[in-house]
Amino acid sequence: MPDWLGQLPTEYGLVGIFLSALLSATVLPGNSELVVAGWLYLHPASLWPTLLVATLGNTLGGLSSYALGWKLRALPVLDARQRLSPRALAWLARRGSIMLVLSWVPLVGDALCLAAGWLRLPLPASALWMLLGKGLRYLALALPFLL
Repeated sequence: MPDWLGQLPTEYGLVGIFLSALLSATVLPGNSELVVAGWLYLHPASLWPTLLVATLGNTLGGLSSYALGWKLRALPVLDARQRLSPRALAWLARRGSIMLVLSWVPLVGDALCLAAGWLRLPLPASALWMLLGKGLRYLALALPFLL
């Protein structure tokens, strides 16, 4: 890791963590886990603020995919059923928002959030399950820094 990265004030690092987590949860490529782990390695005392900021950023990114799914359904020219697996949509519709606890899973999580919006699953429950799943993922990532 570059030496200058360890010299950044914690506030700047947390902004970077938030942005990395937010973008990683959208359809854009990214890997916030590496950023979070690297930051925690350099700044272990900022564990809880880092986990909070990463979880919030990643949840907001997931909610942006949810909103995109919601909007796609409203477009008459675009039939997302042709792009989203009917079987996967039926599976998510049967199980509901609780399945968004898996929204942290790479590739699958983005599709789950998009499909939840498409299905118009309840926003409060969807946001809560996304928050829980993403928070648990970052907590698992931080376990070595807790011990």
